[in-house]
Amino acid sequence: MPSPATTFSSRGVSVIIPTHDRCASLSIAIDSVLEQTYPVHELIVVDDGSTDGTADNVAQRYPTVKLIRQSNHGVSHARNRAIEQASGDWIALLDSDDRWYPDKLARQMAAIQAAPPLRLCHCDEHWLRNGKRVNPRHKHRKQGGDVFEHCLPLCCISPSAVLIHHSLFDDVGLFDESLPACEDYDLWLRICAREPVLYVDEALLEKTGGHADQLSQRYPAMDQYRLQALASLLRDNVLTTVQRRQAQSMFDQKLQIFCNGARKRGRDEAVDAMRKRYDDLLDSAHIL
Repeated sequence: MPSPATTFSSRGVSVIIPTHDRCASLSIAIDSVLEQTYPVHELIVVDDGSTDGTADNVAQRYPTVKLIRQSNHGVSHARNRAIEQASGDWIALLDSDDRWYPDKLARQMAAIQAAPPLRLCHCDEHWLRNGKRVNPRHKHRKQGGDVFEHCLPLCCISPSAVLIHHSLFDDVGLFDESLPACEDYDLWLRICAREPVLYVDEALLEKTGGHADQLSQRYPAMDQYRLQALASLLRDNVLTTVQRRQAQSMFDQKLQIFCNGARKRGRDEAVDAMRKRYDDLLDSAHIL
């Protein structure tokens, strides 16, 4: 974590939007970046193998946008490639089906400048599902400070809500490209295990859901990827004694839930394979 005397330089914000076959909603996301009251240093769009004309549309309509084209490698690879090429001091992520309100960056940057030098800032959000406003459940409540334990059950920081200082990726690494889902859960745990985060208690964006191409729709058993993330975290030996106990408890709970669900569906072989997999993953840390 930066020392209290650290001051962040002012090279600005690099905004990163990964996308795959979301040409229509992508334009809404891009427009919401270009309408920010806080000036954006650069906007990088990564077209992750779209087949709907996304790249050509971006190139024609938004000539100032830095466009990266690649074959389909998934959202983590797309984000990582853009992070590696970004030149701003701060990285802001935006999913291509979400949109920011005009003062999103301004409110967050003001909070960053007024607070101790924390390297991750996130905010609240409005949820839209099938075009209608819905209220998040209590378990999705956002907060700041030391949020490691709060982040263990499920992802409580949204990618579209974060501002991350570029130096933080040097310390904790990028998104885990081996995870087809819950890659954000994994990264937030690695960050929050090391330092507190800043939270702006205002809804500064709209997060949309309910459409078929969301990862949560494609991968219904999300806890298997949270288990993978927790196993990796426990094996890396970066946790304090208290954090290790908290993470181990959550791992045990999620593994039991996953195994019970598999047994109810008559998938005993999945239970055996899952237990063998995590016995192997965790053996080096001697925590089972």
